[in-house]
Amino acid sequence: MSRILAWCTVPLLLLQCLGLDPSMVLGWVTLAMVLVSSFKLLEARRSVEFRLVGLLQLIAVGLLAAQSPGLLASLLQMLSALLALASLLAVDVVGVSRVRVLLLRSLQLITAALPLALMLFLLLPRIGPLWGSDLGGSARARTGLSPDLDPLGIAELVRTDAPAARLSLGENREPPDDGYWRVLVHSHFDGTRWQRRPSARSERFLDQTLAMSSTAGQQWWTVEPSPSDALPWDGRSRPTSPGLQLDALGELRLRQPPAKQRVYRLQELNDSAPWRQQPATATDLELPPGRQPQLEALAATWRTLPNDQARLAAAEDWFRQQRFTYSLQPGVVRSGSLDEFLFQTQVGFCGHYASAFSALMRAAGVPSRVVSGYRGGRLVRPLSGSPYLDIRQSEAHAWSEVWLDGRGWSRVDPTTWVDRVDASARPWSEGAAAAMSAPWWRWMQWQWWGLDLAWTQWWLGWNQVGQQELLQRLLAWAGDWTGLIVLLGAGVAGASGLWILRWLQRAPAADPLQRSLFLLASLGAVPAPGETFPQLCRRAASLKPELSGLLDAMAQQQQLLAHARLRRSEQRHHSRLWRQLRGTLARRLKAMR
Repeated sequence: MSRILAWCTVPLLLLQCLGLDPSMVLGWVTLAMVLVSSFKLLEARRSVEFRLVGLLQLIAVGLLAAQSPGLLASLLQMLSALLALASLLAVDVVGVSRVRVLLLRSLQLITAALPLALMLFLLLPRIGPLWGSDLGGSARARTGLSPDLDPLGIAELVRTDAPAARLSLGENREPPDDGYWRVLVHSHFDGTRWQRRPSARSERFLDQTLAMSSTAGQQWWTVEPSPSDALPWDGRSRPTSPGLQLDALGELRLRQPPAKQRVYRLQELNDSAPWRQQPATATDLELPPGRQPQLEALAATWRTLPNDQARLAAAEDWFRQQRFTYSLQPGVVRSGSLDEFLFQTQVGFCGHYASAFSALMRAAGVPSRVVSGYRGGRLVRPLSGSPYLDIRQSEAHAWSEVWLDGRGWSRVDPTTWVDRVDASARPWSEGAAAAMSAPWWRWMQWQWWGLDLAWTQWWLGWNQVGQQELLQRLLAWAGDWTGLIVLLGAGVAGASGLWILRWLQRAPAADPLQRSLFLLASLGAVPAPGETFPQLCRRAASLKPELSGLLDAMAQQQQLLAHARLRRSEQRHHSRLWRQLRGTLARRLKAMR
């Protein structure tokens, strides 16, 4: 039985290893632990070898818990621990061979450990990632925004309804469903496409990481794997999770692209974000001369205006006077020039308008750049907790930023100036209203994500700051005795676990044999070594002769179920008879007291 339970644990552990970050050395150590325990299980023959396999699997579960704190991963870890512990009990508990009984015993042990586990969770200091490497890369990354803004590429992305990110503000606050979530800044323009500046990695980073002091104003983000190291954010908050950096261009970046689902926190602040005041550079005015003659000629007429705000207003007026059409199928711009889009086709999507407007601003002498990210999202109110914003790849969007004296970098979205929508984009725009009748599986997914966000906020929201605040609130009076009191608390938690375990073991067992033994024990008949159940019943009958008929009947039913070759219907019949006899015996014993 121990071998069967241990083999049942292996696929669960391997499944969880698929979600580990390959860039973390600890992930490879965990995988090695799982493989070693599996190979050892192949050759295990003795009890000591099965014990070693069970211990290795439990250690692997602990390592997985340290690396994968999500709700689904935690449930799989709990199930793995339940099976691994049951395989150990199958070796060491004599006389118990039924899987259900072993799993029940294992569950009792886990329940008994909960008080001490809760104590350690609340007070044990948290540590960050221990080791990291570049072994993983971004091989598992899925569709995301591209560092090169290619309008056709963005069109393909809009049609992809894969999940991109989820945002929760907690405390029953609703995220805005019309917000702009910036990700990538494209400041290099080669005349046809906007690119993320290659030197961005070496640019100065702004030291903006804050220590979280309270849950007020917290944003919880969950992002899907992406090929980029830039993360979506609102452009105003400050990172509070380790490993995040806010650069001078206004990108929120990780040390490397998230190869798996990533959770991070931001703190909302009222002051202006420092990246907005980073002065424009010569790069923000670069425009290859002669590539767009009509565009340059139009922008030259605005250069005579007194200031940048007036040039911006002139550009908006010009856009609104044109017959631009928003389309998801704008067709190929054969000349590869923005002139063809601005003055001939005038059909495009957000990438076309942001690219053309930013080029016009540069030609007019106004520093500008293109930003890509997401706009909007669907507000979901799960049954399980706080509302959150479901952001999909279909919400990918591009807009412009211009540098204005006295205001810094300011967002301008020229796509909002276009009021004509063609047939290719209309079904999509109407899809937002149609989404109210989402399929059942999407509704179930939203509910699950709501549970996952609530779990993430509870699990990851507890850190050293929260621990210190709790200790200060509860044990401020203890002074230098705080450590001793915490140690005593851990001892009390452990003693509570032992008390719970004894209480659970005294409760009637689910196994019919254990229930019968529990009743016989109340008569003073406790099984002796090597004594069978019929022998035990006969000994109990000698103590209470008036119950001899009932005890003989119980022994007969137990023997039939244990040794006779019965059909399923016959098993159910004799199980029912045995249960009725136990009920009769329990009532007779109660009446005799």
